[in-house]
Amino acid sequence: MAAPEPARPRRARPRPADDAEERDRTPSRRAPAGRRAGVPDAASAMRSAAGQLAQLLGRAPDSVSSLKPTEDGWEAQVEVLELERIPDTTSVMASYKVALDPDGQLISYERTRRYSRGMIDRPT
Repeated sequence: MAAPEPARPRRARPRPADDAEERDRTPSRRAPAGRRAGVPDAASAMRSAAGQLAQLLGRAPDSVSSLKPTEDGWEAQVEVLELERIPDTTSVMASYKVALDPDGQLISYERTRRYSRGMIDRPT
């Protein structure tokens, strides 16, 4: 007859925590320091602004020249090639101001400037 197996040690179960304490210890439920809950990070907001503007305009953005958080989400300046010319430095570019809500969805856009690609900003 086989000898009985030794008893396995029982693991202590953690005591139930109240909801507030559990939320504080669960990193997936907390927004990282410096961010508000529900607001995408800067890289996600930048991709969102460029992608959604491209869908509306039917043109791929050339670059995102600025991005800043606001109380209502994000604001970005997106540069778009509007008219391709030869030489490339004479192509017509446009700068669009894009507003995103706290979830990263585009809520408004406005063309703020048109310029030739070769134009250099002059100090004011």
